[in-house]
Amino acid sequence: MLEAAVQTKVDLWLSGNYDADTKADIQQLVDKQNFTELTDSFYKDLEFGTGGLRGLIGIGSNRMNQYTVGAATQGLANYLNKTFAGQKISVAIAHDCRIKSDVFAQVTANVFSSNGIDVYLFKGLRPTPELSFAARLLGCKSGVVITASHNPKEYNGYKAYWDDGSQVVAPHDKNIIDEVNAIQSIDDIKFGGDASKIHLIGEEVDEKYIAQILSLSISKEAIKRQKDLKIVFTPIHGTGVTLVPQLLAKMGFENVTVIAEQAEPQGNGYFPTVVYPNPEEAEAMSMAVNRAKEIDADLVMGTDPDADRVGIAVKNHHGEIQLLNGNQTATLLIYYLLQAWKEAGKLTGKEFVCKTIVTTDLIDKMAAGYDVNCYNTLTGFKYIAQVIRELEGQQQFIGGGEESYGYLIGDAVRDKDAIASCAMIAELTAYAKDKGLSLFDLLMEVYKQFGFYYEGLISLTKKGKTGAEEIQQMMADFRANPPQSIAGSPVVRIDDYKFLKRTENGTTVDIPSGSMGIESSNVLQFFTADGTKFTCRPSGTEPKIKFYVGVVAKLERNEDFDAVYESLKQKVKNIGEELHLK
Repeated sequence: MLEAAVQTKVDLWLSGNYDADTKADIQQLVDKQNFTELTDSFYKDLEFGTGGLRGLIGIGSNRMNQYTVGAATQGLANYLNKTFAGQKISVAIAHDCRIKSDVFAQVTANVFSSNGIDVYLFKGLRPTPELSFAARLLGCKSGVVITASHNPKEYNGYKAYWDDGSQVVAPHDKNIIDEVNAIQSIDDIKFGGDASKIHLIGEEVDEKYIAQILSLSISKEAIKRQKDLKIVFTPIHGTGVTLVPQLLAKMGFENVTVIAEQAEPQGNGYFPTVVYPNPEEAEAMSMAVNRAKEIDADLVMGTDPDADRVGIAVKNHHGEIQLLNGNQTATLLIYYLLQAWKEAGKLTGKEFVCKTIVTTDLIDKMAAGYDVNCYNTLTGFKYIAQVIRELEGQQQFIGGGEESYGYLIGDAVRDKDAIASCAMIAELTAYAKDKGLSLFDLLMEVYKQFGFYYEGLISLTKKGKTGAEEIQQMMADFRANPPQSIAGSPVVRIDDYKFLKRTENGTTVDIPSGSMGIESSNVLQFFTADGTKFTCRPSGTEPKIKFYVGVVAKLERNEDFDAVYESLKQKVKNIGEELHLK
């Protein structure tokens, strides 16, 4: 039997103004007495969070379908019409390659246009960062991209953007959620559509987006000399295929191999060659890595389905193709930007870089070495975008990144951008090769100059109600009984972002909040005298608690790399055991 609340929702969908196919699918589950599926599909409404929607595709209030997408759009439309009353309102809409992404994009366009809002709809799949660019280019008040990023094929999602091209932040995020939650009935949603208000966009925006990325290039002469650089690229069945190959060609790279099995047909939302379409996963990058071994490539790059994140692999000091993690790639990108800007005489003292608090502190150290400000934000690129917005006209943003494979170069886009990142990663590889260095050699040079920083992530899954309680208890325990030392080094500073308090040398002060990417969040950080950083952070989207451990040592010679690396890795493992992270 179904719980009463679930039965009520099922009856509502069977009797309401839902389409016949949806009703037939629900009735089939009822007839088969598939109570488990019915409960999962209807026991709650798919939550519109601060980033939008994400969930399994299917029928019901707890699934991604035309009705939940319609409700989200109606709520956003209501908020836009209230916020910008009396003004011309337009939105940009893009979608990735996922199952029903094009359908959901059209539903979104129809609902907006039915509410008197002009819509700029990409006529084919496009990367998420291009949506951010288009919203800014076209002067839109908002934007939406239909994507579930790197989730498995069964998922889809809906990300909402504001008028600066960034994902929505306070106070708009909470206000939009309130408007979405106020949609009580399917009859509150205007599905009809107004074709006169829907304008298709495509190549003309591509050209301006590509031109903007090309304008970021610094080492054009190095690229000319290294035009035969061997690059392997895979879009992992996603939207990266629409722009990355042509962008690299326009930059002057003439030896780019695209993994055809993962590029054709363009945008395969079933992701047939991978388990997860996630460039963080070695398995997802394996086809490209194997091809790189065959042709002795200098660089491998892979983008996720909506092309906002990129993973890379390079030849290491043993001549083996090695995947780099997000911290290492962010380090290389920021180092190159700082060094290239310095060599070009572009550093004036008013530039800055930006990263999240869980990303390597090596970036802070490098920025200080170039007398460039480095700002730290909460996890999430919308906070980096917030810093860019608040410093606009005062300081110039060079670049930024986060450990989860997202990077941004320049400020024309206000979200992580794998398209521009691929261009800059290829350029910095050419820059390094022009100096007789591989990308891995360059990374070792950075470590020797600024310190060998190594980061490990310990992620614990705690499912269900008891799991959620266990996660909260772990955070409570760390607050009530904070470690006095970690790996033998005394804790000298504690940052508690939930209460926005910093304790250092026995003194507690407020952490400034409400701007610059900082607000109350359930995150704890411990810093030790020897440079170790330990962060506790419950996931906002999954039943997990994550512990980020950062350690540092000196690297005097390239020959010492393996020994120092192993010692740092062991130190992270020891810290996990010492703090009982299990």
